[in-house]
Amino acid sequence: MREVAFADIPSLAGTEIGVSDWLELTQDRVNRFADATGDHQWIHIDVERATKELGAPIAHGYLVLSLIPFLAKNIVAYQGVSRGINYGLNKVRFTNMAPVGSKLRLKLKMLTCEPRGGGWQIHNECTIEVEGEERPACIAETVSLVYPTA
Repeated sequence: MREVAFADIPSLAGTEIGVSDWLELTQDRVNRFADATGDHQWIHIDVERATKELGAPIAHGYLVLSLIPFLAKNIVAYQGVSRGINYGLNKVRFTNMAPVGSKLRLKLKMLTCEPRGGGWQIHNECTIEVEGEERPACIAETVSLVYPTA
């Protein structure tokens, strides 16, 4: 994991920060996400039918998107930060399926870092790759705010 001091965060702008470890996508995770969101579409939770028609159940696109913070935590740690806030998303595309049983990882690139309200506003390009696939499952531009410790 890369450790970066608060004052040095802007130096990462325009660079690839790193790549996470692989995470196996399990049916249990998909089912729990379906329960949390109420999205019980058969392509996600009907293992028999999804396997027959698609080769395997596939993860919800929003589940894949929601893995960004979890996967990012083993790429970079900002030191001297009191809090980080998810400010939003500028663009999200789901470019490939993420089948249950596949492995996913995050490639993180900082696009920009600008001062904002005593902290930094960071735009990251987050690419969630599927092991063995040419196209990623998701590409998202996230916007975050980080603030220094007092």
